[in-house]
Amino acid sequence: MRIGWKASQQHVTIDEYRRLWRLVDDHGFDSCWVFDHLRPMGRDRTGDIFEAWTILAAMAEATSRVRLGTLVTGNLYRHPALLAKMAATVDHVSGGRLDVGLGAGGDPDVDPAIGLPEVAARERVARLDESARILRMLWTRPETTFSGEHFRLTGVPSEPKPVQATLPLWLASNGERRGMRVVAEHATGWLTATFDTVPGDLARLIEVLDRHCEAVGRDPASLRRGVQFPVPDTGDEILQAVEAFVAAGFTDLILMPRGGGLERVADVGELLPRMREVGCETASAT
Repeated sequence: MRIGWKASQQHVTIDEYRRLWRLVDDHGFDSCWVFDHLRPMGRDRTGDIFEAWTILAAMAEATSRVRLGTLVTGNLYRHPALLAKMAATVDHVSGGRLDVGLGAGGDPDVDPAIGLPEVAARERVARLDESARILRMLWTRPETTFSGEHFRLTGVPSEPKPVQATLPLWLASNGERRGMRVVAEHATGWLTATFDTVPGDLARLIEVLDRHCEAVGRDPASLRRGVQFPVPDTGDEILQAVEAFVAAGFTDLILMPRGGGLERVADVGELLPRMREVGCETASAT
């Protein structure tokens, strides 16, 4: 089990944000994640927000051991050839500590304002499928040629390759028919989120994902499962949440505090050994 921190880059100064990354790194969390939105999230979508991938490069320089990732990159915002190059660059800057999170994308409050056309859910999933294929090719092959419905590449080199021989690719989709099939076919891990501190219907979705893995000839145990959930108020509630999500089958737990959670990193960090212990006990029992 791995435990991460969601460091949402909104309504915060860069100095405060840099302090947050270093605290997450120093207190022993396994990963630190940002999101990929152009406006702040929440009821009030005004105020400051930093761009995801430039922030990841800065995080890589400011930290030394924690893994870094996007939860998740919006697939509609960057061509996969550009994203592959960005990811390889951040992987080098971080010394091989990058996890790439990617989702089908779509923000109806923002996309029309920047001239992006409305894209139906089916097409967004099809684009996610093609992007996942292209990323893997660009990260591993000398040249990439790809002819899809949405993307076409002809003899494209992509150097340097990532530091990591297999750059972790996390895909986010709860679409039971096609989206989770794309996850089973291409992902290192599945990312999902809840605003609750219990798995609820996500436990059933894990079973759906297992069936997709079996259908494509993949061992379900080879796919990691990550969930983002709010940080509970008390230590006992945090431990109960860890137990519930691990019992449901999640391997990566990503705590989502309000406002980045600068003031909570230390107290939750002190609880990490007990969280890991509970997670191991629960995993062994199940």
